[in-house]
Amino acid sequence: MHFKFTTAGESHGKGLLVVVEGLPAGLPITAEFVNHELQRRMQGYGRGARMKIESDRIEWLSGLRAGETIGSPISLLIPNRDWVNWQEIMAAEGSPGDLRRRRVTRPRPGHADLVGVLKYDRLDARDVLERASARETAARVAAGTLARRLLEEFGVEIGSHVVSLGGVRTTSVLPLPAPLNAVSDRSEVRVIDATVEGPIRDRIDQAKRAGDTLGGEIEVVARGVVLGLGSHVSWDRKLDGRLAGLLMSIPAVKGVEIGLGFEAARRPGSAVHDPIDAEADNATTGGFRRRTNNAGGLEGGMTTGEPIVVRVAMKPISTLMSPLPTVDLTSHQPAKAQSERSDVTAVPAMGVIAEALVAIVLADAMLEKFGGDSLGEMRRNYHGYVQSLGSRWRAVDSSSEGSTLPPDA
Repeated sequence: MHFKFTTAGESHGKGLLVVVEGLPAGLPITAEFVNHELQRRMQGYGRGARMKIESDRIEWLSGLRAGETIGSPISLLIPNRDWVNWQEIMAAEGSPGDLRRRRVTRPRPGHADLVGVLKYDRLDARDVLERASARETAARVAAGTLARRLLEEFGVEIGSHVVSLGGVRTTSVLPLPAPLNAVSDRSEVRVIDATVEGPIRDRIDQAKRAGDTLGGEIEVVARGVVLGLGSHVSWDRKLDGRLAGLLMSIPAVKGVEIGLGFEAARRPGSAVHDPIDAEADNATTGGFRRRTNNAGGLEGGMTTGEPIVVRVAMKPISTLMSPLPTVDLTSHQPAKAQSERSDVTAVPAMGVIAEALVAIVLADAMLEKFGGDSLGEMRRNYHGYVQSLGSRWRAVDSSSEGSTLPPDA
């Protein structure tokens, strides 16, 4: 069993559609739980006017009854309130000439505009940018919130915080607070180091006055993940690869690190790898622990039972209010790039999006290993696995023969 999802919809279309498959029957879920995460995505200092127009709330279309999943595909709609202002421009039918009001012919450097309009043979880059827009990530947050709800049933907590924005770096705060979002969400720029909040806000204000945009980095932490999700046996089952692949699909994301990430390449092995100790009380790790977590909770493509730590780097948004040089596609003459309504920065919101995608990967791995038709069946599979973790080696330790090998199964 796997967690599968797909999204549909354009930025200024009627709405965003989400279809999720794979969740077991019997999982309690409410619209308010999903709406809360959608509202978190809309927050953050430096967001644009679109966030003042929208008020993202879902409408269930299928897959739920009496507040529980029923095992069939779940579909939901996130209506776009701004659709009322774009109905004629984004109409599904009509003469192409009638739809070319607000036509986009001056592609933005860094955006999908030029490559998309050439690849798909269109005469209006709006046919590309409406889907390439980061508005689509609202649908992914909704899908990821369903995944998060499943993970909560197994004690997994996922949070994020901003570690740099516009070149201003936060000071490392260890240990991280738990739950992490209870602290980071109190900040308009989602930092847990309060001393940098003012300098980051100032940097955002400066960029806004200059018609510029800013990027940054966030860190996602998932606690309570059981040992053994993912696998070493095939490239496409390695969980670190699956995490990196989905996180890199977020618009404007240009880098993903797990654990020490690139820093691990600069250190000797003795300063990278995490020493192992026995810890009999830790059932979800088979009775072991790591003294450090430089690996970010993943070894050999599998979870170690330590917190999963992932950092994601986002470039500055490509829509600038002081536009960069481009070429007008209708005349092939130099021009200034199109200026669409946009944010100065979306780094704080990107953390919320990244949380959702981490939840999707982990939920998929949980369903892959423990999945059943009902939540009760999945719980039984999970608890049976946790109880058996390390049991063969404990049997060896207690055997009178003192054998150094596990007994035959």
